Amino acid sequence: MTSQVDLHLHTTASDGAYTPAAVVALARDRGLRTIAITDHDSVEGLAEALATAGHGLEAIPGVEINTDIPHSDEAPSRPPFRGVRRDGASEVHILGYYVDYRHAELQDVLRKLRDFRRDRARRMVEKLARLGMPLDWQRVAALAGEGAVGRPHVAQALVERGYVTDVSQAFDRYIGREGPAYVERHKLTPVEATRLIVRAGGLPALAHPSGLANLPLLLDELTAAGLVGLEAYYTGYLPEETQSLLLLAQKYGLVATGGSDFHGGSILPHADLGSVFVPMAAVAALQSRLDDSRRTGC
Repeated sequence: MTSQVDLHLHTTASDGAYTPAAVVALARDRGLRTIAITDHDSVEGLAEALATAGHGLEAIPGVEINTDIPHSDEAPSRPPFRGVRRDGASEVHILGYYVDYRHAELQDVLRKLRDFRRDRARRMVEKLARLGMPLDWQRVAALAGEGAVGRPHVAQALVERGYVTDVSQAFDRYIGREGPAYVERHKLTPVEATRLIVRAGGLPALAHPSGLANLPLLLDELTAAGLVGLEAYYTGYLPEETQSLLLLAQKYGLVATGGSDFHGGSILPHADLGSVFVPMAAVAALQSRLDDSRRTGC
């Protein structure tokens, strides 16, 4: 079943293959009624997307902020491995819906995150060269276009040069957390990102949470910081995963959101726009929470 709702879409403003206008046009062609543009650490594509939407298609201004759980040696007062994925990674993504994308603090923080991301990608290219896999930095930057340079663009360059067969292999062998060319980068914590989205007038939601260890502990922390939603509908989720997340959302009083995580191109190629069924009730629930927050001024 093709959904009429997709609340997790990426454009060329971050690591997507299509411009914001093209994503909106594709959503309209597929009969969607509500979408959210949620680029990584960027709101640069929102003005274009919002200007292109309308005529039966609502575009929610959004963002996806990449965050990290501090390692136990960095924050010994924390329970070990809180929020760490079962595969060992400690990255957690926080979605923000209905954000004021002109909000000065939000723009400033995201700009700094993109600068850190670009510096990190350059350092990865330097490491890869020392490993005997030189890449042209200008080509990596060109793959990002006007968006934020990141690991996916380094991965695409590795594929182009024939060092790996696909993007997944690039991450697994070289630029994933355990890879020889991996470089740490500055990130917010999930709580910091959640609070930032709230200050920018948005509704924070935890992205693709299935696979996070100690998820209830993380939800305790994030709901206290203002979390509103939990992404229960997502590309590749088994029915039992979605059901488990729906129960968690109910337990914590969160809106069960969802989306495809569409990028287009070689990044998550199986995640097609509108391919994950998300009920219209999710949009209505978010709008109700938004009305409540504006009414109370919180």
